[in-house]
Order: sequence, then C-alpha cells, then structure tokens
Amino acid sequence: MENARESLQLAKEESDRVSQLTFPPHRPHLDSSFYEYYALRGIRVDRVEPGYVSCTFKVPSRLIDRNGNLASGAVANLVDEMGGALVHVEGLPMNVSVDMSISYLSTAKLDDELEIVSTLLGRKGGYSGTLVIVRNKLTGELIAEGRHSLFGKHASKM
Repeated sequence: MENARESLQLAKEESDRVSQLTFPPHRPHLDSSFYEYYALRGIRVDRVEPGYVSCTFKVPSRLIDRNGNLASGAVANLVDEMGGALVHVEGLPMNVSVDMSISYLSTAKLDDELEIVSTLLGRKGGYSGTLVIVRNKLTGELIAEGRHSLFGKHASKM
C-alpha cells in the first residue's frame, strides 16, 4: 500500500507546477474544455470512410508518465475517443461506453508519431463495437489494441 501511495504522490516540484496552472472559465460551445485542450489537442484526422477513421498523434510532454512513456491513461483515452468518434452520428447524443478492453503491447515516448486507426466491428440496433489500433508510425510497432463497445439512441423512424 505504501508503494502505491508513493507512486501516486506528487513531488514538490510537480505540485508547484500544478498549482500555477490557470485556465479561463469554460464557455460551453464556444471554447475547448480543459479536457479537450489537455487530452485531445494534437490529434490530426488523416482519413475518414464509413466504418473507418485514421489519425496521427505526436506524443506531447503533457501526457508522459514518470518513466518517460505515454501514460496508459492517455492510451485508454485515445481508444475511448477514437471508438466514440467512429460511431457518432451528428445531431444525436453521444454514445456511451459499455465496455472497453485494452491490450498494452509496447510503449511510446515523447515526440513519437502514432497512427491511430479505428474500425467498426459491427452494429446491432443501438449497440456498436469498434477496434482501435495504436502503433508507432515510424517503426510500425504496435503500442496498444483496444476493443470498445458503445450504445446510443437511434433517430426515431416516426
């Protein structure tokens, strides 16, 4: 338990940097939220087809863990966002995640350029299944593979 506490505790320098962060109040539908600014900034959409989205993402310093790797939570966030973006229908509420399973196969370092590909595995009613692959664009090394299940309302047929 003590090891877990130590690994989660911020060092004085880290604590000081966090306390100095300032963000203006969020204006919905006008500004990016802190989450969007912090976690999603830098994702570049390269190709979109029905059931397929391909993006590029250069690993920024803000998402690096203490070991110098892209944080596993950041990888999970990419799987969540890319799976959700693939099945989102404009004008309908966002789908909710039902289940997500991620296999972490390797690590990514600062400034590595990643290719993130999301494909639709299938859709039944409001339920959709996606596969998200994260790989190092330069080496082709597989960083993570995620399966993401989502549920959303369909437009009324009336």
